[in-house]
Amino acid sequence: MISGASGVPAGVGAPDATSSAPLPALEWKFSQVFGERAIGEEVQEVDIISAIEFDKTGEHLATGDRGGRVVLFERTDGRDQRTRRELEKANTVVSRHPEYRYSTEFQSHEPEFDYLKSLEIEEKINKIRWCQTANAAQFLLSTNDKTIKLWKVTEKKVKQVKNLNVDPGARGNGSLLTNSMLLNPKGLAPRLSSNGGPVTRSSVISQDFVFPPGGIPSLHLPSVWSNEMTLVARCRRVYANAHAYHINSISNNSDFETYISADDLRINLWNLEVSDQSFNIVDIKPTNMEDLTEVITSAEFHPTHCNVLAYSSSKGSIRLIDMRQSALCDRHSKVFEETDPSGSRSFFTEIIASISDIKFARGDRYILSRDYMSLKLWDVNMESAPVATFKVHEHLRPKLCDLYENDSIFDKFECCFSGDGMRVATGSYSNLFRVFGATSGSEEASTLEASKTPNRRVVTPPSKPGSRLANLARGRRDNRRAGSESPGADLNGGVHDFTSKLLHLAWHPAANVIACAASNSLYMYYA
Repeated sequence: MISGASGVPAGVGAPDATSSAPLPALEWKFSQVFGERAIGEEVQEVDIISAIEFDKTGEHLATGDRGGRVVLFERTDGRDQRTRRELEKANTVVSRHPEYRYSTEFQSHEPEFDYLKSLEIEEKINKIRWCQTANAAQFLLSTNDKTIKLWKVTEKKVKQVKNLNVDPGARGNGSLLTNSMLLNPKGLAPRLSSNGGPVTRSSVISQDFVFPPGGIPSLHLPSVWSNEMTLVARCRRVYANAHAYHINSISNNSDFETYISADDLRINLWNLEVSDQSFNIVDIKPTNMEDLTEVITSAEFHPTHCNVLAYSSSKGSIRLIDMRQSALCDRHSKVFEETDPSGSRSFFTEIIASISDIKFARGDRYILSRDYMSLKLWDVNMESAPVATFKVHEHLRPKLCDLYENDSIFDKFECCFSGDGMRVATGSYSNLFRVFGATSGSEEASTLEASKTPNRRVVTPPSKPGSRLANLARGRRDNRRAGSESPGADLNGGVHDFTSKLLHLAWHPAANVIACAASNSLYMYYA
């Protein structure tokens, strides 16, 4: 079973701990799905979603996929379409949850090849971040492993040429106008001979044909007409050649002028207007690479303080740095790290302690981190231990050997705060995602499936357990007991599907709406 918040020290509470009673659990309902996969349909690798991001208003949603495409969605229920008289007649106000529609898409990145390092660079979108809106245009950053791009998305009028047709029955000087007199589909005027007459298909031109003095009434100039708007994406900046290792994070600063990009060993600071120069502010690369003990896994700017940022490492620590201290932030202001109890370390301890994602709460006080086994909520004023721990994969601890062999133990799950900071969410296997109450005393712990029936209970017969000898050969103990839960069973009673993993999700900034990616499908839920 999933545990609620645990390990909350006395006198320290989760967000909004001053409330007298914990908030009631939310009832989640299916809202929309984009790109739903049919039964038996094979999913193309390039169509798998690899990034999701709401903008700060929640009016727009962006997704990136492994094919290098960015797809944009816009909210459709922002304005009530009823007239004022219809609204006055309505007795009650109908609450509507946010709904979205497909807006546009564009190819952000293409596959490349680094000839110096003989390295193929994938087009997969690793992260998407929305930037400040300017002049009704949307700006966003997208990155693959090596190159970051700034895109501008604006509305543009679609121009169409109208009134191209000429009456085929029109006559000039008693002669029937030939078919070549008709404007062609491209809107070009007909070819005329040296004496001004049209060139017929048979190339036979009447010698006595002349235009009438008043012209041909049915012949008129085409007109350009536009009444439709379309979104056009243009690449404004390309930030390249600054990272020797794969980029895992980008984060916008609250000053709306700069952003950071992080790879395994370095964090660079960029100005949005300067694409050929960046400043290295964090560098953990040792002189001798054999001395390397940890790598950077995620980095995030503080939501309001433009000089503060945090980054996580593969050792399970979070470092808070202040850029005012020095140009190269090689010393941290604070480090958040939970010490393991003595004697509890194993071969998998460091692997499962690696943090895959961190997020700042909007209230500035809390940091949410996701490692393989759990979600942890940290108070920036207390470094020794998290104020709350939400167990996500604790039931998989007996299967760590299998997870290591199939590389699932290295999966990078994202996490997110709700807009009010009262709840947190993250993904899991079998296309499940979990929502926890983050307030003090809350026991909310919901498990939902990325499908049209998120609350369904799937009962699947457990798979036949392996022989005791085979388990011992793989270093596993036989923990089977009468009435005990199978280690391979998920929380809905089924068997874990480690190929169906929900890695990416995002929470609407102002409403209880979650967007999550299950393979190539984008599911949206509301509460």
